[in-house]
Amino acid sequence: MSGEEMLLRIEDLKLYYKTAAGFVRAVDGISLNVAAGERLGLVGESGCGKTTLMKAILRLHPASCQQMSGEIYFKGRALSRCTEKEIRELRWRDISMIPQSAMNALDPVYRVGDQIKEAIKVHQKGVRPEEAQERASKLFELVGLNPQRLRDYPHQFSGGMKQRAAIAMALVLNPSLIIADEPTTALDVIVQAQILERINALQKAYSGSLIMITHDISVIAQTCQKVAVMYGGKIMEYGEVRRVLNNPLHPYTLGLKNAFPSLLGEKKTLISIPGTPPDLLKPLPGCLFAPRCPFALEVCRQEEPPSITRDGRVAACHRLDEMEELKGLAEDEATWERKVRVCG
Repeated sequence: MSGEEMLLRIEDLKLYYKTAAGFVRAVDGISLNVAAGERLGLVGESGCGKTTLMKAILRLHPASCQQMSGEIYFKGRALSRCTEKEIRELRWRDISMIPQSAMNALDPVYRVGDQIKEAIKVHQKGVRPEEAQERASKLFELVGLNPQRLRDYPHQFSGGMKQRAAIAMALVLNPSLIIADEPTTALDVIVQAQILERINALQKAYSGSLIMITHDISVIAQTCQKVAVMYGGKIMEYGEVRRVLNNPLHPYTLGLKNAFPSLLGEKKTLISIPGTPPDLLKPLPGCLFAPRCPFALEVCRQEEPPSITRDGRVAACHRLDEMEELKGLAEDEATWERKVRVCG
């Protein structure tokens, strides 16, 4: 599919936070596409830039976050050139967001139903109150909530109910793109599974696109068609979910896969990635993952690897041609333990 047919197109985007000590490179040269009806997962450790990138789409990032270069296009429209009024019109109507913490996203002094209906009234002028009420009721039924609970306040909802209400609010105007930012954070595994199933079903029913932000690759495997693996504000690997997770082309993806258990495969000892995420205020030269990578060479520490397309996927690693050999080594805990001693 060509760039013109893409619903969302991000080209070489750089978003830096201005601090007293200098610029923090939260998003550093990212390019991504999301097609109509596509589900994309954005996975990586905390602090890798996932939420900053997604907030930039809605222009919700703080004033200290500056767009240094690149562009975000939505339906062919450059969002940086839109006025504040135009961006407000896009929010909810065309692009909506399921927040990371629904516990804090709902206004505690207003009834949940009134908050949902307000989004309808603001973005669709002339809608009668009974129409807004009917739409809110249907959405509550879709997300598995009793419509009678529309009269309740947020404090009367459990964590899972608040998350379902936030999903209903995100769907209220049938947007073309939904951004789900860690939608299952702080929920128990049973409620998490229910929420993910509900998001999958609703996304298919509404035929909209979805961007799922998480640090949990199991969530991506359950909900998405494609995945972008982020590290230090950059994309390390990008491609179709099953191919990326079953046959990673980057050592960081190998490390993430080692750190999560498989419910279907043989039981294995989980292996953590040694070290800490990079300092984005003063990033080192070369590959940002090199200080933690057990396969790093001198070239990795000196030169940033280019993004190479291989078998329909994109990966940024100097040792891409050796990945088959490295995969076997990555499954050995001793490989990563040696890196711990080197880092120490």
